[in-house]
Amino acid sequence: MENLNILKDEILSDNWYILRKITYEYTNASGAQAIQSREAYDRGNGATILLYNRDDKTVILNRQFRMPTFVNGNPDGYLVETCAGLLDQDNPEDCIRRETEEETGYKIAHVQKVFEAYMSPGSVTELLYFFVAEYSKNMKISEGGGVEEENEHIEVMEIPFSMALEMVKNGEIRDGKTIMLLQYAQLNQLL
Repeated sequence: MENLNILKDEILSDNWYILRKITYEYTNASGAQAIQSREAYDRGNGATILLYNRDDKTVILNRQFRMPTFVNGNPDGYLVETCAGLLDQDNPEDCIRRETEEETGYKIAHVQKVFEAYMSPGSVTELLYFFVAEYSKNMKISEGGGVEEENEHIEVMEIPFSMALEMVKNGEIRDGKTIMLLQYAQLNQLL
């Protein structure tokens, strides 16, 4: 979009993260001037990872309650998903190593960044960094489950990769980042 000019940037809420209303003027494709207002939810950037075990053909996933899914028709509000977290002040690799240890209990040695994506660019500013990493039983240093101070109650699941793919097909896995990483693993024959 050429000739974009922000006219007004107001904070509507900074209760949990920041919700802003931005009014801007721009020149559209036909050359006409237009003014629009849009809301943008800024929660920071994040990282997610698929842990996989090539020998056992298994993956580590988490199951946790997600209020927004509950209010949008998910009967119990629980989602099966890949480990993920906000970067806070970390770089993506440090973040995903920390989150992996806190959530899954695995201390991983090597992570591979595979891509990055805006997950809901119409309203959310977050850029998500996607990683994969091999794990083995000897990397498990705790039970995981998340950080108590953050009220995380995460169930760690080790399941066959084939079962995870079937869970996508039958609707048991409906989390976008998880589906993307499982498809990445399948397309790149990680398991």
